[in-house]
Amino acid sequence: MMGFKFKSCVLVSAITVHFLLMIAVAKVTDPSEVSSLLAVKGNLVDSMNHLDNWNKGDPCTSNWTGVICAQKTNVDKFWHVQEIQLLNMNLSGRLAPELGQFSHLKILDFMWNNLTGSIPKEIGNLSSLVLLLLNGNQLTGSLPAELGYLTNLDRFQIDQNQISGPIPKSFSNLNNIKHIHFNNNSLTGQIPAELSNLSTLMHLLLDNNNLSGYLPSEFGNLPKLHILQLDNNHFDGEIPSSYGNLSALLKLSLRNCSLQGVLPDLSRISNLSYIDLSRNRLTGSIPSNKLSSSMTTIDLSDNQLNGSIPESLSNLPSLQKLSLENNFLSGSISANLWQNKLFNATSKLLLDFRNNYLSNVKGDLNLPVNASLRLHGNPICRNSSIQNKDQFCEPKEFEDFIHSISKNSTICPIQSCPTGNYFEYVSGSPVPCFCASPLKIDYRLKSPSFSYFSPYEDQFEIYVTHSLDLDFYQLKIDSIMWEKGPRLRMSLKLFPKAGSGGNGIFSTSDVLRIRGMFTTWVFPGSHLFGPYELLDFTLVGPYSHLNDGTPRKGISTRVLVIIVVVAVICALLVSSTLTIVIKKGHERYKHTSSRKSLLSKLSINIDGVKSFTFREMAIATENFSDSSLVGQGGYGKVYKGTLWDNKMVAIKRAEEGSLQGEKEFLTEIEILSRLHHRNLVSLVGYCDEEQEQMLVYEFMSQGTLSDWLKGMKLWRFDLCNLGVLTNTKIFRTKNMIPLFHNIFGLIFKLVLRHSSNGFHILLQGYLDPEYLLTHKLTAKSDVYSLGVVLLEILTSMKPISHGKNIVREVKVAHQKGTSSSIIDKRMGSYPSECVENFASLALWCCNDKPEKRPSMLEVVHELEHILEKMPETDVDFSELGSNSFVESSTFNSSSNVPGSDLSSGGNSVIFPR
Repeated sequence: MMGFKFKSCVLVSAITVHFLLMIAVAKVTDPSEVSSLLAVKGNLVDSMNHLDNWNKGDPCTSNWTGVICAQKTNVDKFWHVQEIQLLNMNLSGRLAPELGQFSHLKILDFMWNNLTGSIPKEIGNLSSLVLLLLNGNQLTGSLPAELGYLTNLDRFQIDQNQISGPIPKSFSNLNNIKHIHFNNNSLTGQIPAELSNLSTLMHLLLDNNNLSGYLPSEFGNLPKLHILQLDNNHFDGEIPSSYGNLSALLKLSLRNCSLQGVLPDLSRISNLSYIDLSRNRLTGSIPSNKLSSSMTTIDLSDNQLNGSIPESLSNLPSLQKLSLENNFLSGSISANLWQNKLFNATSKLLLDFRNNYLSNVKGDLNLPVNASLRLHGNPICRNSSIQNKDQFCEPKEFEDFIHSISKNSTICPIQSCPTGNYFEYVSGSPVPCFCASPLKIDYRLKSPSFSYFSPYEDQFEIYVTHSLDLDFYQLKIDSIMWEKGPRLRMSLKLFPKAGSGGNGIFSTSDVLRIRGMFTTWVFPGSHLFGPYELLDFTLVGPYSHLNDGTPRKGISTRVLVIIVVVAVICALLVSSTLTIVIKKGHERYKHTSSRKSLLSKLSINIDGVKSFTFREMAIATENFSDSSLVGQGGYGKVYKGTLWDNKMVAIKRAEEGSLQGEKEFLTEIEILSRLHHRNLVSLVGYCDEEQEQMLVYEFMSQGTLSDWLKGMKLWRFDLCNLGVLTNTKIFRTKNMIPLFHNIFGLIFKLVLRHSSNGFHILLQGYLDPEYLLTHKLTAKSDVYSLGVVLLEILTSMKPISHGKNIVREVKVAHQKGTSSSIIDKRMGSYPSECVENFASLALWCCNDKPEKRPSMLEVVHELEHILEKMPETDVDFSELGSNSFVESSTFNSSSNVPGSDLSSGGNSVIFPR
């Protein structure tokens, strides 16, 4: 026995020491990366001492300024530098070659400093790099061909430097690149035609360089190119006709490029909004085919175009600017150019036809107050028979773009904000004269698809506040200014929420969240507003302590101390436990046998639910082959399977991180087996064997509701045939009866159980906004989610897409009385009253305040009321009772089940996964 105890103590001691060594190793940065960081600092001149903590403690655990880390436990136990973010820190000096030694680096950001020298070729070793941001410096030299090895790169920005030489052909290997911003440098030579291999490329900005040669016709094959901006270069030859095939193009800007030949036909590009081909040597006539109805700007000035102004230019409802000055155009001007346009208070239209050979006007020469017409230098100005011509024939120049606009804030009664210049009143706040300290953001749109901002101001504010999860009043556009490019520079202020208990100050976590969204480009892009750049993120007053750069990831010294203490305690517990386990080991394993599930031990008897073996599941899915894989979510992978009786099933196989305790798994199966409704997908069985947990459902062959809403299936929605609604995981059988796969609780449970996926799921737009404040789910949370699905069915929009939130989009349309413009056309014709009531019900469900939402019973009554007013159909609704709807929306249980702490009170709420 003494020998046994001695061996036990030795084993326990070894395990404990090993465990503590793991903790000790885990708290330090990879030594090679520490050396590289010090080398990087050694090449920089830090006149503002932003990096004075780069020699204090460990980079990752002591929060070195701009250094953000992650732990790669599957590789080693070190922390690794994942981001270097040194935006706008007044740094000079050079980029060190040692930057190429951060093998885990994803973001390298030196934007808006004063760096000189060349870009080190060693950066091409950063195989994990996603964002390379070097714009706004004084870098020189040529682009290293080795940067073409960055196959994971998404964004490549070197604009506003002094980089020279050609663009390397090796850049055609940037297989995942979306944004190439090389504008405002001194690049020379031919644009490599090989860049046409970049099938993911969205923005190509090469303007303001010294590029020459021909425009590659191969660019016409770029399937996702949205912006092609090559202004102010020295090209030869014509604009390739293949550019008319750029189906995704929004903006084509080739100003002042020495181009010749005729204008290409761009009428097939369905969403083209902006064309600038001015200051070239283009000849021939303007194509007569109608351009996209999204067109805002057409600038063909300073060319050698002849012929007449096509009538098709009169049918562009969004047009803001048509510049045709300094050409050889002749004939008449049609009054339809301004008479066919609907103007509102913010609309503007500039028609600049100066210095042509235009001689007459077809129609009345009386323009709306929002429109400007320039005719100086045309024969029409000498035609005495034309009335009102003189007011359009003055030789004055039009002041184009360079001006600023400021918005004045509301003046409150005599009442002062806290002393200092860091607090101000928040205009539009629901709390009168609410005083807060804003975050100040210097922001620029690098290539917007419009010429005037005013008509898009509200849309821009909605875009920003939606993207940042703020209320409308929390954003103030302090000023705007058009700069050469044209680019639109903005000063934005973001205010904390009124009445949030923060004394008018953002919390540290909110500041870091908002800044992180901009600096990591999680902030979504916009096709209309184009690529943006963050010029500065000012942290003064109550936020000045954050200027040293608090990381979003990493670990503090205090937390490390806690971890070590906990580790020691855990080690002691492990020691005691192992001593007992080893002492009784020979008794525990006398009767070794194959593992048996707790489910079988409990001898559960669930009608219609079968217990499958792992072997049966493997056979059904051809050993879980990729060909059987039909989906994947936070729980795990879903496979299509065929049972021994040829029955088709869907098998959800839990991944290791999603495995539950066996009691919890049993409870879930019991709950799923008790949820019966003709519109709910049935649970066929389960597998709890070989350390595997699987749920087996009936297989639905006709896809999801999302597929139908996106138009992937050719089917017209029927408002009458909604049945019971839950979330978007709705499958349809061959006879088109909807079957619903899980209830709304799936979304909420995933947010709580899988924190790494929680934010992604939250962005899907189904989650009750109240949950963000309370972290509690109620029956009204289900009502909100139901409302979002109703809006999806009505509009076929996604809950959140391209910065647009379905709830707010429908609210805005509803308030403006333009609801019909966003309704899915495939729904067919229904009484307007029914559609209006349906939209109102959905918005009622999506009210921000839970207490103002209807109950599920009220929702059912409203749907029944709408159905009564609908035309006769052959659908039998007798089976759809109110009780069945409520029962299948949220399942309540009074039993004390582990993991059931999702309710705000009363009975525990159980959500199947």
